[in-house]
Amino acid sequence: MCHTPAEIFQVEKRGFIRKGYYADLVLLKEEDWTATNANSLYKCGWTPFDGETFQYKVDKTFVNGHLAYNNGVFDESTKGMRLSFER
Repeated sequence: MCHTPAEIFQVEKRGFIRKGYYADLVLLKEEDWTATNANSLYKCGWTPFDGETFQYKVDKTFVNGHLAYNNGVFDESTKGMRLSFER
């Protein structure tokens, strides 16, 4: 889901876990949970998955190597950066 789009759009230093690339990662943990409008993190306040149960839950998210989300807690001290293209 990352490699091919990065290659097709020639996104610089993204889409792979390699030395010199930006670490954009999502770590999941095996845990049943149900998506609801109340626990939705969308700005609009609702989710099309309301009432759906999933077997995995997002545990951590890294943006440019920075831990941006950790088990329900956001760290917005470092923001993402603009993509560069090798075209």
